[in-house]
Formats: sequence, structure tokens, C-alpha cells
Amino acid sequence: MLKTSLQLRLGQQLTMTPQLQQAIRLLQLPVIDLQAQIQDALETNVMLDAEDPVEAPDVATEERRESSDAETAVSADGEEPYLDVETSDSADWSEEITAGPADSPRSRGDGAEQMEFADRSGESLHDHLRWQVQMENFDPRSRVIAEAIIDSINDDGYLEATLEDLQATLAPDVLADADEIEAVLHMVQRLDPVGIAARTLTECVLLQLAQLAPDTPGLAAARRLATEHLDLLAEQQLPALRRRLRIDETELAAAIGLVRGCHPRPGAIIQPAAPDYVVPDVFVRKIDRRWMVELNAGSFPRLSVNQTYAGALGRGSGNDVLRGQLQEARWLIRSLEIRNETLLKVASCIVERQQGFLEHGDEHMKPMVLKDVAEAVAMHESTISRVTMNKYMHTPRGIIEFRHFFSSQVGGDDGDAQSSTAVRAKIRKLIGQEPRGKPLSDSKLADLLSADGVQVARRTVAKYREAMNIPSSSERKRMNMR
Repeated sequence: MLKTSLQLRLGQQLTMTPQLQQAIRLLQLPVIDLQAQIQDALETNVMLDAEDPVEAPDVATEERRESSDAETAVSADGEEPYLDVETSDSADWSEEITAGPADSPRSRGDGAEQMEFADRSGESLHDHLRWQVQMENFDPRSRVIAEAIIDSINDDGYLEATLEDLQATLAPDVLADADEIEAVLHMVQRLDPVGIAARTLTECVLLQLAQLAPDTPGLAAARRLATEHLDLLAEQQLPALRRRLRIDETELAAAIGLVRGCHPRPGAIIQPAAPDYVVPDVFVRKIDRRWMVELNAGSFPRLSVNQTYAGALGRGSGNDVLRGQLQEARWLIRSLEIRNETLLKVASCIVERQQGFLEHGDEHMKPMVLKDVAEAVAMHESTISRVTMNKYMHTPRGIIEFRHFFSSQVGGDDGDAQSSTAVRAKIRKLIGQEPRGKPLSDSKLADLLSADGVQVARRTVAKYREAMNIPSSSERKRMNMR
């Protein structure tokens, strides 16, 4: 027969208090999100006061004041800190034509190269096109069709809908056949920016070439190239292009220059992507031969408890709302202190271990994982992971994310492990210094690294090379034959 009874048991259980949960949440927030959170707390909690943030140090002035040792450390090896192979002359046309705002064909008729800057007025592409339709001589029926076409243009400026789709969209209010819609489409394609409402890349390039003077050198060949041979141009098959177009090298160069001067995404000129701004969490400087780390005190205001309201509460039992806000204000201030202390401790540990990188660049990056820092600062790896997420430090080598300093290790002959970041930097440097006519194969790169004391397999070299978007030796040789 069952009966109820009471039993006492002793046990241990880990419970996260609201204060600990808040500290963990603030720890992983980047500066921009933290500023928003602090502003929201200031607007809702009367117990919080904000002091004016400490003005961020003038980086340019401070760097000029640094010791000559710091300047020597940055440029001692006499090479650029970062070498981007993708932006070299070997980059293929398919990457180059999509790399950003290109020279406008309308401004290149006289041979002078002028950059067409993206519009920063805040007006969207569709609003810009609708405004032009209102200013042009569109009759009411054509204006309705034009607005349907504009609604089907994507942010890059291409028409995504077919003529049949536009017919279905306009019905039953406007019954238009394909020829009428095509005629209005040609009117829209004459609007600014040039190349708008194209259905393919070929049509986009042809619309922009049509703006050039008929006597422009290489124009006819450029039109044929855009119509029939864009794939060969993307693959840098220049001998094949000369044979197909039956032109000499001078005319081919002029035609390629005209095609490359066309913008592959004309809509981006009016509706550019919003820039991302990075606010560094810490500043790293070398002063008196020592690397110093300090928090960016100007990133958010210092908070304090409003003593006027806190003193007016007294010891009575009322004003529970204000007492709750007072406790929340104290928790927030303490959580921010914990965040700053942890951030400074982790950043100092990273700088101490990666002084070689700060002195000489990526080739001297040491292997480091989260566990190494966690053991050094006596914290859990999950805490280090939160601290290094979306956090940046300003160094003499630029603004660098914390996680850039972490990398796996590759064995060396002398037992001194090499960082995978350092190995990639060495591969990039070797490829940057290779003879143009004889690019280094992956096997040769592995041999050169082995001679330098870094034991790495050929397939590992290939993996690192592909991760850096560097073409193979055969592709680099073909590109250098231009």
C-alpha cells in the first residue's frame, strides 16, 4: 500500500543568477550593440547617470608620439604587412568586372579615366527610376507599364521578370502584349544609370557601350566581344579572342578596355551597400620598448548611480519600482566593470603571446588556441570564446579582430611549431616573389617551406592556397602570358 512521506536531501546545483546572466550577455556584445544597450538602459532607468565618455585618443597623433622603436618594428622587414594576390594583375576579368564601381563609359570617350562614385543621397534605386519616369514623356499607359518593370528590377539593376510575367502582373487593369512591354522596356533602359533593366550581363554591357561615340576606337570589336565571347574574356583566353574577332593586339586591348569600363551592377551606383564601421575595443601601442594595452574609454559613457534619487529612497517599504531600478543600475555598472576587466586581461595575454606578429607581421604569428589563453588568465574556454567574438584591437598594423590571432599549429624541424596563419603568409610571399614566367607549383612550395624548417604536405599547401583564392600554378602561368 502506497503512502506519502517527506524526505530531505542535500545536493549541489549550479544556478545562474540574473546578475551573472547579464554579465555573460554583455561580455559577448560588440561595441555598437553595447552602446545601444546602454542607451536603452539610460532611457528606462532613472537611477542611472551617464558621464561624458572619455575622448578617444587621436590615433594619428599618438602614433607620431610613439618611440622610434615602434616605427622600426612595423617596417623593419621592408615589405607590406599584407599582400593580396587577388588584386594583382593576374586577377581574372570575371573578378575584376565585379570588383566595384568601374570607370563610366560615358566619361571615357576622350580617353581620360574618371571614377563614377556611388550615390550617397539615401534615395533608393526604384525611387530614382520612378522620379525619372515622372520627368520623361511617358503617357499614362506607358507609365503604368514602366512602374511594373521598375518593381521587377533587383538591387543590382537587372530585370528579373520575363515579358510574360509582366503581362500577368499588369492584367486585368492593363492588357498589354509583349511588343508593347518590350517598347516600354527600351524606354526604361535609357534612364540613369546606364545599363539599367538589362536581362543579362551581355545586354547590360551593350547598353553601356551604346552611350559611346560611334568613332570610339575598338567599339565594334567590344560589341562583338560582349555579344559572343564574354566567357573567353573571363578565362583570359586572349589568343583565342584574337582569332575569333580577327583583330590585332592593339584593337583587342582597346575592346577589352571598353568592356572592362562597363559597370556589371549598375544598380549599385544608386543603391550602394551600407558601409560597416568597426569600433576598436582596445588600443595597442609600443611605448618604451614595451607593448601596452588600454581600453577604448571613448566607446561608451561611464555609468554611475544617481545619488539624488538613491538617497531619497530612505529605508521605507514603499517605492518598490525605484528600488528595483536601483538594483538593476548597480548590476549593470558591475557587469560593465567585469566586462572591461576581462576584455583587458584577455587582450593583454594575446598581445604578450603575439609580439612577433606585431613586430614583423603574419609570418611571425605563433600558434594559439582558446585553451592557451584560458589557462593563462584562469578562465573557462567558453568565456574566452565570448570575449573574442566580434572584438577588435587597434594596432600599428591596423584594426584586427581578436580571433585573427588564433590559429592551429604546423610542425617544424626544430620542434618549434608554426602557426597556420604564418604558413599561409609564407606561401603568399613565395607566390608574390615567383618569376612571372615560371610560377611555383604546390610541390615546389612545399619543398621551399621544408627548406625553411616548416614541414607541410603538398595537399596542405594546395588547401591554404585555395583558401586565399590564389589560382594554381598553371592558371597563374596562363594569366601571366597576357
